[in-house]
Amino acid sequence: MEIGLDLGTSSVIGLLCEAGRPRAEARRALTTASPMPYASEQTPGDWWQAARAVLAELVTPLPEAERRSIRAIALSGQMHGAVLLDAAGDVLRPAMLWNDGRAHAECGLLQEALPGIGTRAGVPPLPGFTAPKLLWLARHEPETHARIAHVLLPKDYLGLCLHGGYATDPSDAAGTLWFDQSRRCWSGALCAASATNPGWLPPVLEGAQVAGQILPQVAADLGLSPKVQIVTGGGDAATGAVAVGAVEDGTGLISLGTSGQFLLAGNDYRPNPGAFVHAFAHTLPGRWYQMAAMLNGARPMAWFAGVSGAEIGALLQEAAEVPETRVPLFLPYLTGERSPHGDPHIRGGFFGLEDSTSRAAMMRAVVEAVAFCFADAVRSFGPAAQGLAPLPRS
Repeated sequence: MEIGLDLGTSSVIGLLCEAGRPRAEARRALTTASPMPYASEQTPGDWWQAARAVLAELVTPLPEAERRSIRAIALSGQMHGAVLLDAAGDVLRPAMLWNDGRAHAECGLLQEALPGIGTRAGVPPLPGFTAPKLLWLARHEPETHARIAHVLLPKDYLGLCLHGGYATDPSDAAGTLWFDQSRRCWSGALCAASATNPGWLPPVLEGAQVAGQILPQVAADLGLSPKVQIVTGGGDAATGAVAVGAVEDGTGLISLGTSGQFLLAGNDYRPNPGAFVHAFAHTLPGRWYQMAAMLNGARPMAWFAGVSGAEIGALLQEAAEVPETRVPLFLPYLTGERSPHGDPHIRGGFFGLEDSTSRAAMMRAVVEAVAFCFADAVRSFGPAAQGLAPLPRS
């Protein structure tokens, strides 16, 4: 048996599989803080606490023989977050997440320092990526920046807690703005421009490689074999693509979570920085992908459900009954936007509200806005998206 452990933005999810088929699932919710405008942070310790609870829920009901038969734990997770550690491996500050927008000025500095950065790094500088965050820290939290000894991506922090080592994969490294996409290695020039010591960055392993063996204490606490292997895994977009078979040239997927992605896999590196299309290394050897990344996927629906005090399911049922002629316009940019606008300052809003506008009509406007974002994403690919091959049905 194996376990897949995914560190999302809203929750940590674990899946226990036997012979390639799901057997049990567990999840724990996470909270996000915004201590200042544009900020979005989570505490890495909360990730590990949630992951431990998820793993315990999955394995505790199993007979001892089945628990000891678990061979591997593989990782996936939210990308771009900056987990900063000191020389002892202790977390220095809350992790700045993928939708943290405070480093927008630093993006301009990176573009000036390296005019061709979008071609080398796969996308122009955007504040959600990891490198601008380090430059922001150097300028605004120099005491913290001076203590950095290691920088990890979120899922790789869980890897550290599980096997005690430092490692990442090409797909997560690709989302940092430190990675030379075509050469699939860290770039000294990109690091230098963003106040980053290359020695802080972990070794890059392929996604299917074993990063290490489970720590003895973790294995003992969970009743697992001390021989459980921790597989490096990948960023959520890349591992999702692998899961549905979007790895060969011309295959792709649409993903709708807190954020949204339209992804097109390929055998070559194809940068398109002018359209803010991400061109990233895949988590598999010799593969890359292009991706339009929308910061506002299903999140606007969850936001409106919270504001209106109703469940999303009930709101969707109400929205389906609204006449198309009485639906207002909604801009879903609650946390800025990446593809195709590349604008951290843009914000959301309703237009065309009437005295008769209901919450159902507003929910329909939110859903339509998310759909229009994906239409924008498809257009940003240009002719490349026209040849998208459908995946075979399983």
